[in-house]
Amino acid sequence: MTMGKGRIHYVLLSGGSGMRLWPLSNEIRSKQFLRIFKGEDGSYHSMVQRVYRQLLAADPAADVTVATSRRQVSALLNHLGEGVSICAEPCRRDTFPAIALAASFLHDQKGVSPEEPLVICPVDPFVEDDYFCAMKDLAMLPDDQCNMAVLGIHPTYPSEKYGYVIPVDDQPVSEVRSFREKPDKETAAQFIAQGALWNAGVFACRLSYLLGQAREQLGSDRYTELRNGYDRLPKISFDYAVAEKERAIRILRYNGSWRDIGTWNTLTEAMEENVIGDATLSDSCENVHVVSDLDLPILCMGLKNMIVSASPDGILISDKEQSSYIKPYVDQIAGKAMFAEKSWGSFRVIDVEDGSLTIKVTLMAGHQMNYHSHAHREEIWNVISGEGCAIVDGRRRDVGPGDVVMLPVGSRHMITAHTDLQIIEVQLGQEISVEDKVKYPLPEGIL
Repeated sequence: MTMGKGRIHYVLLSGGSGMRLWPLSNEIRSKQFLRIFKGEDGSYHSMVQRVYRQLLAADPAADVTVATSRRQVSALLNHLGEGVSICAEPCRRDTFPAIALAASFLHDQKGVSPEEPLVICPVDPFVEDDYFCAMKDLAMLPDDQCNMAVLGIHPTYPSEKYGYVIPVDDQPVSEVRSFREKPDKETAAQFIAQGALWNAGVFACRLSYLLGQAREQLGSDRYTELRNGYDRLPKISFDYAVAEKERAIRILRYNGSWRDIGTWNTLTEAMEENVIGDATLSDSCENVHVVSDLDLPILCMGLKNMIVSASPDGILISDKEQSSYIKPYVDQIAGKAMFAEKSWGSFRVIDVEDGSLTIKVTLMAGHQMNYHSHAHREEIWNVISGEGCAIVDGRRRDVGPGDVVMLPVGSRHMITAHTDLQIIEVQLGQEISVEDKVKYPLPEGIL
């Protein structure tokens, strides 16, 4: 049977904690959510927004699902809108369980035919538009003699950061001889001499193929069963569990521009300007980039080949080459995330003291918080801009700049934004915790 002629279904893999881009990235705010690419309107866009836009521009009929962790769902809704299709892992595993869950989600929840073409790709490469045209071509390769196809990137140097795929010849499309794990630099040069290509983690197959792999290796291809038993699934990569063992596999050569922006050094190479945020560089600075989330001025004098990054989580000042090795140091110092984006807006921690926590909440127009209560803390809302309405224990009141709302311990409360709304929230109590929250249905007709 040949592949169905329906539209292509794409699964974008969005995961990771992105600690190599600390302090802008953290456990909640991974690198794909950093707004560092300047659009034509002057606003900044994230990697996930850029890839999502490029994909739909190249394939307007595409059906796109983002496979991610539960912690990233709110950020994805914030960046891509409420209409984006998301398959969320109940807990972290690895790419094979995540892809198997996404495949079952497409079949059971979205009604996708098993014979439809499917492309799996990371959500965060820095690429040009023709990359997504190549992905469309890749989707057409699987047939009766080919179970899977992989996209191979023409290597520009012997990298130790990527895996390699060795094709049997140098044709645009060829059979795969072998996969190779991330090598040292000398071995990478040997691979390239053999015609090896970088493994970009982009695969195409029919949906039925993935469902079969899920049944064979995980015991089920049903979404509900996989999700309910997800914490018991093995932690194993898709490359190791499936791709490296598949013999009926082809590779499509891609010669265009491709960057995996995983470190500050590679990120600054993709930046169109040297400064994002409130920063000034002296004329004596050379090859210096500053990215700041703080509402404080940064002045750099006489620096060379440096990256300076500042956020509520901390400040990084590093030689660009050395910035690739920050992870073990960040693991020692990184604490609770001080900034996060949610489906309704964002929050930023302003001050932490014994018995109090002060945060700035930004609620986007038309959005609202859950109706909830806290058993161990009281809260005070100070509205600093925008218009909205607050509900406290079933009573509604309109709020605007200068209004203060007192929320005693145990009170049920929520707020909705008529316009973009900014609030300073002060939490008071000896047991301030994100777990101290009970959600309730909103009283009917109150809004």
